[in-house]
Amino acid sequence: MNNSQQRGTTERSQVRRAELIATGRKLFADTSYDALSMDDIAKHAGVAKGLIYYYFKSKRGYYLAIVEDSVAELVARAGGDTDLPNAERVRRTIDGYLHYAEHHHAAYRTIVTGGVGSDAEVLAIREAVRAELVATIAEGAYGHRVLPPIARLALVGWLSGVEGTTLEWIGGLDGDDAPAQPGRAELGALLVRQLRATLTVIEEFVPECPAPPAPEGPFEERDDLAPVTGSP
Repeated sequence: MNNSQQRGTTERSQVRRAELIATGRKLFADTSYDALSMDDIAKHAGVAKGLIYYYFKSKRGYYLAIVEDSVAELVARAGGDTDLPNAERVRRTIDGYLHYAEHHHAAYRTIVTGGVGSDAEVLAIREAVRAELVATIAEGAYGHRVLPPIARLALVGWLSGVEGTTLEWIGGLDGDDAPAQPGRAELGALLVRQLRATLTVIEEFVPECPAPPAPEGPFEERDDLAPVTGSP
């Protein structure tokens, strides 16, 4: 097999693997891990069961690949644009996070809620994405990623609220009879303001982590995601 043929085979394998992961995202978002057999998965994917074993070795390996792929995409979107000023990076982080959830409902639910329950490896993957997002927010707010324990706990608490709010938001977007949901910009502004409040509380407990000054005035569309740092 020449180099061109090898590349073609590799590319086809990557496409097929990505297709299987996309199918798995939808399946595990709607059905618990234990309720799905490999036969069920193969039937929904329209492939032989052996092909799934070929790529992922086991059902558990398949599920972990789905979670890891979803996490990598979320972190890439939320934590990108590292060359931007800190204030803009915080704004982009929150907007990127919501953008991912808005356009990948099933994958987002897989990341946040999981499907295996107390599986230690799945929980470790979910905690890794939390840690990266908290570090990204800390870098935007304070200019460094490492925080005193109580400051980190406060930001983890804020992020837990973000997860619950976002799950509720995309649930409303899914339902035909649900009340109209706010747009991504408005929800992003709400989460930014809540983050500012959290940073203010952190300053009370950790003076070496001063809260950035908040801009004056009520929420307006032109200031929909005003930087957390208060910078122009």
